[in-house]
Amino acid sequence: MELNLHKPICFFDLETTGVNVTKDRIVEISILKVFPNHNKESYTWRVNPGIPIPPETTAVHGISDKDVENEPSFNELAPKIQQLLEGADLAGYNSNRFDIPLLAEEMLRTEIDFDLDKVKAIDVQTIFHKKEKRTLEAAYKFYCNKNLNDAHSAEADTNATYEVLKSQLDRYEDLQNDTKWLAEFSTHKKFADLAGFIVFNKNGEEVFSFGKHKGKKVEDVLEKEPGYFGWIQNADFPRYTKKILTRIKLRKLATK
Repeated sequence: MELNLHKPICFFDLETTGVNVTKDRIVEISILKVFPNHNKESYTWRVNPGIPIPPETTAVHGISDKDVENEPSFNELAPKIQQLLEGADLAGYNSNRFDIPLLAEEMLRTEIDFDLDKVKAIDVQTIFHKKEKRTLEAAYKFYCNKNLNDAHSAEADTNATYEVLKSQLDRYEDLQNDTKWLAEFSTHKKFADLAGFIVFNKNGEEVFSFGKHKGKKVEDVLEKEPGYFGWIQNADFPRYTKKILTRIKLRKLATK
């Protein structure tokens, strides 16, 4: 079953120096852009992260410092990546919890505004786990009856993810072939800031999910304790979290 698209969608996968969204960097990125007419564009880049790649990470994806020493930095690639993602929805495997937050950090680090307000994000892993609870390799075998020989290669994982989603739509009649519906179905919990430090309560209001103000409305905390905003801005929080916090603060000020 081909995807029913109202606008382009970018399937993507990252290989990185580690799993810390705030501190780690991209070493490989692959993007498969699918258009409503089902035309496709595919791009894969190795990236010099500017920091060492730990041996234990190289053991997972096979990319070493030597492999990327002459590759462009993310800062050099960012304008092209932004152009590809512009006006498109996103999809990936475990992307809502890792790839999208880390990509947002990299984009904001290059001072390119990365805003997901109008973007639908489909996490194929979440659909898979809700339906079968397996890994990407097992998903590819289960849904597509193929072996994923190059697992942990960004390009192979990206294309496998695209094929798995199409096969999921074929297999499960209750899955709607609609980007918005799939994005909502593949979301575990609605985060305001990607990383989960700011979430939405049952009334759709932003609340903190951590620390002494856990469960409290962000607007109320910023009004009663203005210094908390400065503490977060100067602490080791993701850039996208700081961006969302700033937006909430400015929104509150505009209503006064």
